[in-house]
Amino acid sequence: MTSSSQGTSVDKVVLAYSGGLDTSIILKWLQETYGCEVVTFTADLGQGEEVEPARAKALEMGVPADQIYIDDLREEFVRDFVFPMFRANTIYEGEYLLGTSIARPLIAKRLVEIAIEQDADAISHGATGKGNDQVRFELGAYALKPDIKVIAPWREWDLGSRESLMAYAAEHQIPIEMKRGTKSPFSMDANLLHISFEGGPLEDPWTEPPNEMWRWSTSPEAAPNEATFIELTYEKGDIVAIDEKPMTPAEVLTELNRVGGENGIGRLDIVENRFVGMKSRGAYETPGGTIMLKAHRGIESITLDREVAHLKDELMPRYASLIYNGFWFSPEREMLQVAIDHSQQSVNGVVRLKLYKGSVTVVGRKSDDSLFDEKIATFEEDDGAYDQADAEGFIKLNALRLRTLASKRGQR
Repeated sequence: MTSSSQGTSVDKVVLAYSGGLDTSIILKWLQETYGCEVVTFTADLGQGEEVEPARAKALEMGVPADQIYIDDLREEFVRDFVFPMFRANTIYEGEYLLGTSIARPLIAKRLVEIAIEQDADAISHGATGKGNDQVRFELGAYALKPDIKVIAPWREWDLGSRESLMAYAAEHQIPIEMKRGTKSPFSMDANLLHISFEGGPLEDPWTEPPNEMWRWSTSPEAAPNEATFIELTYEKGDIVAIDEKPMTPAEVLTELNRVGGENGIGRLDIVENRFVGMKSRGAYETPGGTIMLKAHRGIESITLDREVAHLKDELMPRYASLIYNGFWFSPEREMLQVAIDHSQQSVNGVVRLKLYKGSVTVVGRKSDDSLFDEKIATFEEDDGAYDQADAEGFIKLNALRLRTLASKRGQR
């Protein structure tokens, strides 16, 4: 057992490991700096890339086979994290569907579980000291295991550039795949909910993202000239079938990504306010999530009481900030979730959507729990269901304070 320059002694560390440049260097750096065993954890969250090569890479770097974890978390991710978030119609700062934010608590949860299983006394991640992810990983870990040690190499080492990372890799004979001819200039992160793009040309907020950057969606201009119609079946606020075909949560999101991407849906270019204090420009592709948000509001429009719906909308920005800032496992998020889930008991039925060249339109909704009453809402004869004469007193009572104020002002 050895100690780092900061005096923290560890015997075994669980590392969130992708097998790429950064985490491969971190793996070696942990072994050298702390003299510890390293357990690797690679999560399959539906990022669309092969995760098994991470196993071979970890083995090559001396990690024992029984200390390499590669977990398929797609169903858990959508069922226990994405779906609960969408029950609240969650968006951050009016636009961002929180695709990166909602994945971090699950990764933190699994890191802690593996640390307990392996009797490790620390976890480690590759998030930088400038970003939100360091906060999300660590708040999640501390909430689940208060005494866990966290090692964040980007806050400790002096490897501050790609050149220094490559030099470290060369010095320590760390195998790095060289793909200079096809390397993207963007920093990308993907899971089943979205893919994000940062850095490179996007660091100038005046520069339009190049069309070749996008991975999951065709451009709206090139999307089919005929609209696509789909029907989503809801039970208690969650989608359980598409076009009457029952699907698991991960299957639902996978299919909505496919059909949404084909129709140019889900591209977003924003400047957001990071929790650490800076503004950051990012581009996101969230085809399935964009459809889900529109559809969920559609089914809620006929199944939720007015005041419940309005209260949910008031609570949503706070709920969104909690997720964005890394407080998924906080008591306040859990309290809000109970209220949100209670509101979804009657959110059942079918929504019909029209997808066309980047747009999503609700064109039909029906539910056995619908609060829409045609006899009251009709512009035709309502057979006495609504007495229009009652509106006069209603208006005068609501106007009382306005008339009083106007009268007082007129005396001045």
